[in-house]
Amino acid sequence: MRRLIINADDFGLTSGVNQGILESHEKGVVTSATLMACGRRFDEAVTLAKGAPSLSVGCHVVLVDGSPMLDATKIPSLIPSPTAASFRHSLLSFAYLGATARLDRGEIAAEITAQIQRLRDAGIEVTHLDSHKHTHMFPAVLRGMLAAAKNCGVRAIRNPFEPFVFATVRHLKRHFQLRMMRRFRRSFRSALEEAGVRSPDGCIGIAATGGLNLRTFQGLIESLPEGTWEFVSHPGYNDAELSGVNTRLRDSRERELQLLTLEAVKELFKREQIQLISYRALVQDSG
Repeated sequence: MRRLIINADDFGLTSGVNQGILESHEKGVVTSATLMACGRRFDEAVTLAKGAPSLSVGCHVVLVDGSPMLDATKIPSLIPSPTAASFRHSLLSFAYLGATARLDRGEIAAEITAQIQRLRDAGIEVTHLDSHKHTHMFPAVLRGMLAAAKNCGVRAIRNPFEPFVFATVRHLKRHFQLRMMRRFRRSFRSALEEAGVRSPDGCIGIAATGGLNLRTFQGLIESLPEGTWEFVSHPGYNDAELSGVNTRLRDSRERELQLLTLEAVKELFKREQIQLISYRALVQDSG
């Protein structure tokens, strides 16, 4: 049996992204989304989520390139200076700190807990967790995320590791991410099993982020292995608000939105006999 969760990241980032995610769920194949507690359009995303009860909503944990929920004095290892109002922007520098044991697990757990709590306080049932730029692939972040998940009763986390057959990529930063993911793949699954947290068998679509088209998507789906997987997507509208956001994903968001709402894509899943499920369904399967 082949099952697939299609998750839309960056819910709450901008109004155009919010609208694109909602449309890709209501008119397309997106089953789940992850909401950024620090997103500039957080309140709007909450309202949209409440109007779409079939959409499973998780927390898109931000530890780089965003603003923390906690005061800087409580998370000194996560910010570049005591007076900084935001996290570090560079994934490379964040990775270096993680590799040299300079990221405090307790601070990570506290900040992630605060981000989850903001969603819960707004009335969102948080079904799962993932992270901006997949920072929870690093063991220090994963340990903090698992502690936060336990604190908040969240029972599912994204498995960010893509099968090697799908992981060819030209973009330099994405290549770095995939290399780091491979390094931590082995310990990731055992940590989740020990914590009793559910996850899919892995992700597809990470390497294709920013360059997805129907042909590439069809190849990914037709090659999907047995098991339960997650497709990572970033649908949205490239509106004026997005121009003020630090992201390389602009026009590609509209291309993904169009792709994820095509009738041809819906027919593809029927033809391949792949069941679309949400993170909520994944958790309910475990009892």
